[in-house]
Amino acid sequence: MRQARLFVIGLGAVGLGLMRLLAKKRDAYAREFGIDVRVVGVADSRGVWVKNDLDPAEVLKVKQELGTVAEVGESGDALEVMEDVEFDVLVELTPTDIETGEPGLSHIMKAIELGRHVVTANKGPLAVAYGEIMEAAGEAGVVVRYEATAGGAMPVFNLVRETLKSVNIHSIEGVLNGTVNYILTRMEEEGISLKDAIAEAQSRGIAEADPSMDIEGWDTACKVVILANAILGLDCTIKDVDVTGIEDITPEAIRIAEERGYRIKLIGRADSDGELSVRPCLVPKSDPVAKVRGVMNVVRLETDVAGDIYVSGRGAGPLETASAVMSDVLSIAESVG
Repeated sequence: MRQARLFVIGLGAVGLGLMRLLAKKRDAYAREFGIDVRVVGVADSRGVWVKNDLDPAEVLKVKQELGTVAEVGESGDALEVMEDVEFDVLVELTPTDIETGEPGLSHIMKAIELGRHVVTANKGPLAVAYGEIMEAAGEAGVVVRYEATAGGAMPVFNLVRETLKSVNIHSIEGVLNGTVNYILTRMEEEGISLKDAIAEAQSRGIAEADPSMDIEGWDTACKVVILANAILGLDCTIKDVDVTGIEDITPEAIRIAEERGYRIKLIGRADSDGELSVRPCLVPKSDPVAKVRGVMNVVRLETDVAGDIYVSGRGAGPLETASAVMSDVLSIAESVG
């Protein structure tokens, strides 16, 4: 029985989604894959709780009833106690900061320094320092996986890494933000304003209280950078992306597009020549990219010998994202033990 000891930093929606997933499926991972997944440490913004085998259900209960693991563990910064925790994989799930990548970037670099593998759903560190992270990981002989950073449960990176080894990919484009896609879908279906569609998305827990990262296109831009670096082999950061959001999209514009056989989608695109963009685009209704509705995402991979390959899946949701995180954890445990 192989062991995967996890130190999870970040207990927001995705972190708690991971705890729910582990509470439900940890025994199944042991039976089906021969991998004993253990949580040996968790940290939120106020403190750290370290134990040889934390019960994910108990972590959920503590967060729900006490608000922080500091009440049962200790106050302090996860970075300060990382050296004292015996773990195999750092699972970094802190909020995204696209300017500095912090605090996630420091957590990831510290784990690499300690010779530990990393799985993250945090786009910030990879959007600002992908090359630095991968160079450090290569020198340390550790694995960094990030399937959950672009498209939630949609398996883009693993598909390219495992299944599409024999092809070259020339460009990547698609709908990469489930929140924005939901908003545009509702504007089209109901003829409502952007403001009203955002409010509806917030009431359903799809949009954040401050949705600017999504609406202005920056969340999509982060994903474009990660896809470009990981799949196209570019060396780029968020500063290299030409970004236009959906702030100026009106119900009238959507109606006119509809009448002419198009849908308006926020499209993120990366070309192998280094051109990176995020912008609202008119997409023919017959195009598979136009057919994704609600919180669904889709990516089109333009290949040299296999034509266009499409991948679609739910791009928003704590459990969906957590499932991608666990896919990476299991992959690391299987490949490197």
